[in-house]
Amino acid sequence: MGLRLRIRLPHKSSPRTPSHLLLCVLALCFFSFTAVILYKVDDFVAQTKTLAGHNLEPTPWHIFPRKSFTEATTYRILQCSYFSCPHNSAPEPNTLSSDSGSGHRTHHQPQCPDVFRWIHRDLEPWLKTGVTKEHVEKAKASAAFRVVILSGKLYVDLYYACVQSRMMFTVWGILQLLSKYPGMVPDVDMMFDCMDKPIINRTEHQSFPAPLFRYCTNEAHLDIPFPDWSFWGWSETNLRPWEEEFRDIKKGSKRSSWDSKQPRAYWKGNPDVVSPIRMELMKCNHSRLWGAQIMRQNWAEEAKGGFEQSKLSNQCNHRYKIYAEGYAWSVSLKYIMSCGSMTLIISPEYEDFFSRGLLPKENYWPVSPTDLCPSIKFAVDWGNANPSDAETIGKRGQGYMESISMNRVYDYMFHLINEYSKLQRFKPGKPPSAKEVCAGSLLCFAEQKERDLLERSRAVPSMDRPCKLPGADRDRLERLIQRKKQTIEDVRNMEMTRTERGSR
Repeated sequence: MGLRLRIRLPHKSSPRTPSHLLLCVLALCFFSFTAVILYKVDDFVAQTKTLAGHNLEPTPWHIFPRKSFTEATTYRILQCSYFSCPHNSAPEPNTLSSDSGSGHRTHHQPQCPDVFRWIHRDLEPWLKTGVTKEHVEKAKASAAFRVVILSGKLYVDLYYACVQSRMMFTVWGILQLLSKYPGMVPDVDMMFDCMDKPIINRTEHQSFPAPLFRYCTNEAHLDIPFPDWSFWGWSETNLRPWEEEFRDIKKGSKRSSWDSKQPRAYWKGNPDVVSPIRMELMKCNHSRLWGAQIMRQNWAEEAKGGFEQSKLSNQCNHRYKIYAEGYAWSVSLKYIMSCGSMTLIISPEYEDFFSRGLLPKENYWPVSPTDLCPSIKFAVDWGNANPSDAETIGKRGQGYMESISMNRVYDYMFHLINEYSKLQRFKPGKPPSAKEVCAGSLLCFAEQKERDLLERSRAVPSMDRPCKLPGADRDRLERLIQRKKQTIEDVRNMEMTRTERGSR
């Protein structure tokens, strides 16, 4: 028997699988990493301030409910934060600001309306000292946001939230100014507040006034009036850009002749805005006794009904329309005057940039706030007794609003910024926390309805230069102020004379 040799060959080793411990470690690392990423994302989203109002507290000088946002907010903030404005978004100043050459800008330059003279008066407090960095920093304490323009690019620094979409539409308006007059708007550093009431008291701040821009002012304050957001639309009240609204309102005013319009005064609005004058106005709702029809506007209900009952073009059926201030000044004035009805303005405490050009008994009728209902009745009776004169006043008011076209609105913005920049005693620079804003980055944060209005109000580069700014003439403005006061006093005397006769 032969020997049998058994040779044991080594077996191939099978690959080792990870142990349960290793799997656990890997899983823990993955979930930890994911948690860190999610935390960082949440932290980033929670700290990112936007023109839509994300992560901004309401202004402490005017508290209002915080804006609520949908669940898509996180995605939108992330998406829009990565949007970068094009590097070539700013034009070369020396190519477009000239009268000839590649800019093709024409020599056509009409005279600006006389109301533009108020620009000089508004900036008078800084005429001797100029606007220093210290002035601007002082204004910051009362500002909701800061606008810095450098070489045609816009930078915005956000401090507080604004009511509804005011901030977004105001900034959009400035972007359109840069588009309309590319390369012409100077470098500037401006502080804005977006609430209604002026707060830079003339007496308290006279020695070192803070240059603060807002939508209205008055004689007791130094706030600098700037065109309000609604010129580009107001999504929350379904108002379209100004020229669209004016065109339709004027068309609506022609549906009935003066004789066929209702011979009463009409007002429709919201009295629940801490407005004593509007609450008092509600008491005048009696067609026979006071010649007035006063209607309460419920914006929440109007929104549910698609704003069908609040179309401004359908509200020109009365010979007289009433303007009453709200919490302060109200954007409603321009729409009321656009009807061509004789506008009854209840003596306002505040003025915006264009209302200072209105003249009593020429393009509106002044109404006394101290004896409101009888004053309205007197205006209605006077108008019905003098229909031709009343119609003329109404048409002049409509004509005045037609003269405040978007071209003139942009011209006012241009000259106000230009004159303000001449007073600066420092070279504007980009604040560390400011972000560049362009059309694309702003539209990214807009809701669909806001986006539609913004897109419809886009400006295109103008082939004409801005209108020619009239020179400063303080004496002329003082004479105008005194003339208005005298006319208003004359109307009061007419009312008192009739009251005295009636009491005999």
